Amino acid sequence: MKGVWKAAVLFALPTLMAASSAWAQPPRPRLVVAIVVDQLSADLFEQYRDSFSAGLKRLSSQGVVFASGYQAHAATETCPGASTILTGMHPAHNGIIANSWIDDHARRADKMVYCAEDPDAPVAGDRGYRVSARNLLAKTLGDRLKAVDPASRVVAVAGKDRLAVLLGGQATDQLWFWSGTRFRTAADDGDPPSAVARANARARAAIAAPAPRTIPDSCRDHVDPQPLFPDAAMASSTPRPGDVRGFRASGMLDELTAGLAIDLAQEMKLGRGAATDILAIGLAATDYIGHATGAGSADMCVQMATLDRVIGELTDRLERMGTPFVLMLTADHGAPDAPERSRSHGNMAARRIGMQRVTRAINETIRAKLGVEAGARFISTDNASDIYLDPSATASRPVVAKIAKDALLALPEVEAVLTRDELVRAPKPTLPASQWSIADRAWASFYPTRSGDLVVLFKPYVTPMESPLPGSVAMHGSPWDYDRRIPILFWWPGAAPANPATEIQAVDIMPTLAAMVGLPLPAGATDGTCVALAQSGTWPCDPAR
Repeated sequence: MKGVWKAAVLFALPTLMAASSAWAQPPRPRLVVAIVVDQLSADLFEQYRDSFSAGLKRLSSQGVVFASGYQAHAATETCPGASTILTGMHPAHNGIIANSWIDDHARRADKMVYCAEDPDAPVAGDRGYRVSARNLLAKTLGDRLKAVDPASRVVAVAGKDRLAVLLGGQATDQLWFWSGTRFRTAADDGDPPSAVARANARARAAIAAPAPRTIPDSCRDHVDPQPLFPDAAMASSTPRPGDVRGFRASGMLDELTAGLAIDLAQEMKLGRGAATDILAIGLAATDYIGHATGAGSADMCVQMATLDRVIGELTDRLERMGTPFVLMLTADHGAPDAPERSRSHGNMAARRIGMQRVTRAINETIRAKLGVEAGARFISTDNASDIYLDPSATASRPVVAKIAKDALLALPEVEAVLTRDELVRAPKPTLPASQWSIADRAWASFYPTRSGDLVVLFKPYVTPMESPLPGSVAMHGSPWDYDRRIPILFWWPGAAPANPATEIQAVDIMPTLAAMVGLPLPAGATDGTCVALAQSGTWPCDPAR
């Protein structure tokens, strides 16, 4: 009998050890890896979750998964979304209210300000600008780590400059982004590191001689029965040699971005010093593909398989580095499908509206009501939500604002119009983000010196684009949950699989990571709070740990 018990214990020992290690608190990370997949909505993640077989399967089956987190704000674009993740601040407090905005007080003729530019630098032709984090008014996790210990290093690599800038912050040691033809940095002077030179050589080769594209059988059901967008790049077509737009709307961009990030991490020996290091990675191809062909396209199906593979290769290489790390993966925003495909599937609410036509018509309405000459401009906009009153208009601003608001509310596509005064007076929401009113969502995106005089919120599935264009058939940016809901995943070697019921926001990510690496945050430093990642208990949020 003793031999039987001994055999039973030995047989069960691996399972008992695995369970014990799964519940053990992991070592303090020396490296934080933050991955942001541009336009990876919670809907998209859930739709393809069962088909993942590589990296995303590992993260979603072995990590801590919040399948439906929130970018709580209304302006669900890349800049606002990216700005929340490693600052822990809503756009209302970090200043990044949109991808771009109008600043009539800018000290230059061009009053449009891009989120990732130096607003004081002169703008060159064709919107040439100086890449900078100056518009970000909050500190990132990397900024805070370096303030405590300058030995901490921050590396940000992304398929868009705005992703790299807003994840890295003010004090990046290495900042690299895809510029349209190559990976470059903000200053772009001197010889790049060898990892960048290799990535650019691979990019040049891929653009000059694109690899053939095919649609696997698993994605055949996503092929439109008839072409909805004949001019859009399709997964079944191989980009022409030299087609940089076709290259960026392919998984190859993500592959090179992730490869460059981990190459730099290895060359710089991130995570092997005494201080905690940050590696921020922005994967942009999902967004380029979503805009080009829509979330329901065969291209997106192919991209989800590619993304899964890219994350798998990245996690494998991270483990081989042999340093304690934590990986967080999330998104800057979601997106609906193209209106035409949505309608073909029965969503009759899906439709388009052209913002240029809207602003033109409202200016005409204001002129008619005020009895002023044709050609006078009273309102303008640089994005779908923010309406700015022209400072040169001689009419009373409250009168103009009232006429414009009434005209906007008369449009059947408009859900709500909020004035600057209403948003300035609005209190900070206290409910979970899933219960926020539409005004709460607009509050989280509103920064008084940058936002519009009026904030327009369209009804669900209204796309503020007159007609589909080559490379742009679908859009995001609404206050609705298909744009707000995002996956948020935490993973490290030996993590205990968990799917907590806790509601989480993007602003909760930074304080959670800060707790994991032992970085104390001052009171009021973030809009978010640390979220427990253990199946039970408060780890890593217990300050007495």
